[in-house]
Amino acid sequence: MEPVRIGVVGCGNISGIYFTNLQRYPLARVIACSDLDIAKAQAASQTYGIPMVLAPDDLVTHPDVDLVLNLTVPKAHASVSLMAMRARKHVYTEKPLAVSRQQGSELIGVATSQNVRIGSAPDTFLGGSHQTCRDLIDSGAIGEPVGAAAFMLCHGHETWHPSPEFYYEIGGGPMMDMGPYYLTALVNLLGPIHRVTGANRITFSERIITSQPKHGRVIRVETPTHIHGVMEFASGAIGSIITSFDVWHTTLPRIEIWGTEGSLLVPDPNGFGGTPLMMRRGDRSWSEVPVTRGFTSNSRGVGLVDMILGIATGGPHRASGALALHVLDAMQGFNDAADASAHYDLVHRTERPLPLPAGLIAEADGLWVVNAGT
Repeated sequence: MEPVRIGVVGCGNISGIYFTNLQRYPLARVIACSDLDIAKAQAASQTYGIPMVLAPDDLVTHPDVDLVLNLTVPKAHASVSLMAMRARKHVYTEKPLAVSRQQGSELIGVATSQNVRIGSAPDTFLGGSHQTCRDLIDSGAIGEPVGAAAFMLCHGHETWHPSPEFYYEIGGGPMMDMGPYYLTALVNLLGPIHRVTGANRITFSERIITSQPKHGRVIRVETPTHIHGVMEFASGAIGSIITSFDVWHTTLPRIEIWGTEGSLLVPDPNGFGGTPLMMRRGDRSWSEVPVTRGFTSNSRGVGLVDMILGIATGGPHRASGALALHVLDAMQGFNDAADASAHYDLVHRTERPLPLPAGLIAEADGLWVVNAGT
């Protein structure tokens, strides 16, 4: 198979790790990049040796581009992805898949009609620590999962991010920003979500940027910044999630899974590594669990590479559009349920993603060799 030729739209903060990691994989070749700020695209081209710098519209329709990596801001995800797929390009997008389930559903429909693939971050659930936790649950180490809790609590991003406005716009907020990491991790560990309910609020109606270069600019908050959701999984497990940009300090863990035979502390789903902790019935203290799977460093892009392998072999890819739409449906469902004081039954279903094969190593060639046999 010839390398898949990738065009990247969006050369902001997250792009560097993609450019760096994709250079490791022989079947992924970045040939073009683009950004509304052409200087950013030119800088990326020089730093990473990318042959072409194009305008966004020209990149997504360029005949030499096979796959578009969409790293734009959330409100632009759907429009860029739709344009690319209508030009018969495969698409892998940063999270969230879109800012509404209606947009997300349209994306899946267009991918099907155009016979192209769509995948979406996050792919951190493919990291070594989370795949190790998945194996522990599947092997019955903590018995039958009873429930789970996930927490992402901070005070927002206006103190450090150079352009933090989008975090507080429609399509932003702590749930749309960080919820994909936590919910995707939970679906990987426990399976799909059946229904949700929730409560939310906006605590601070305005935010003042203290980072550069926009120091002193006022942001008017458009979306809930403290969301508490409750989930009923199809497996029967019950979970809760709190995401917040309104909290100064916390001691809560990232994710806990509780089973009939023990409990599991799952590392931060915004990363690929970390050490799981487990305490089984009868234990007196938490024990570290050795990580038995690869991809424990910052491996962003491994989900894209897995999708490229799916294109080559005709098999499924794990960080799929269906998984991302399911997570988007749940995230919007929390707010819908809060507004209606009711439960919301998810409309967009998904299958639990397949685990990565045992023995997979975190090397470029190893991904292809081991996965090709699955």
